Amino acid sequence: MQPRNMSMSGVVDLAAVKAAGEAKQKAEQARAEAARTGRPAGGGARLVFDVDEAGFQQDILQRSTEVPVVIDFWAEWCEPCKQLGPLLERLAGEYAGKFVLAKIDVDANQTLFQQFGVQGIPAVFAVVAGQPIPLFQGAAPEAQIRQVLDQLVQAAEQQFGIVGAPVDPAVAGAAEAEEAPAPVGPYDALLEAASQALDNGDLDGAVQAYKNVLADDPANPEAKLGLAQTELLRRVRDLDPQAVRKEAADAPGDVSAQIKAADLDLVGGHVEDAFGRLVDAVRRSAGEDREAARVRLLELFEVIGADDPRVISARTALARVLF
Repeated sequence: MQPRNMSMSGVVDLAAVKAAGEAKQKAEQARAEAARTGRPAGGGARLVFDVDEAGFQQDILQRSTEVPVVIDFWAEWCEPCKQLGPLLERLAGEYAGKFVLAKIDVDANQTLFQQFGVQGIPAVFAVVAGQPIPLFQGAAPEAQIRQVLDQLVQAAEQQFGIVGAPVDPAVAGAAEAEEAPAPVGPYDALLEAASQALDNGDLDGAVQAYKNVLADDPANPEAKLGLAQTELLRRVRDLDPQAVRKEAADAPGDVSAQIKAADLDLVGGHVEDAFGRLVDAVRRSAGEDREAARVRLLELFEVIGADDPRVISARTALARVLF
């Protein structure tokens, strides 16, 4: 994929005098507040951070009144993203506070993906004073990316009075290490309780036990896998397989029917059939139905595991349908 929109020319409305004036005032207020509290302007020492839909207002919109926020839209299955992401992170360190880098996983944040009108990934946007600015799409040579970033930093200062604040990358790394939560656990008792509940056929109890672990340790791999598998079993528990499969066959455009049938496919060991059914449902549908099929497919990926070749293949197929 070739980079597009590599020039900053015209992306900032030079006639937006009111917006620029308001942004400059906010920037001055932010710097005054930073001076009063001793907190660095630009939202603290973090130069690179992940953002989800819940944190968008604070992590991007509010922060963009103090420092340009560059947004990297990426996904785990996107090979060009794996080339561009580390380069942007390194440049964030080199620019040392002139901009910050927000990383958004499009699989987990489809609403943000759609709000920005992203056509494909990797895609890089910026937000300055709350205003979205398209930068470029696709991997690009470092020299071109530096040029775009230089133009962004200059436009942010000249048009909006937003200059960020110098940050020592070593200090930023230390600050992130200090902010990182200490490992939690172990959760042997709760995980054993979940396993015991499963043995007893208590799916609701097992789901709750796994959720209790994830409430304290959201990345716990055993609990994530256990929850995904148990929720699948709970969904198919009261289904009539024959009726579900007949409904899915009679109404190929009924996304709800295809989702139920995909769950049964997976429980029955027909992994490729389940994935293919949902990829096709995404391709056929739009709006809420399409989102429901996409989300269920991602949930079934969790059941099988991200490294499974069948998941990798299905992710590629999903990407072709979406982008």
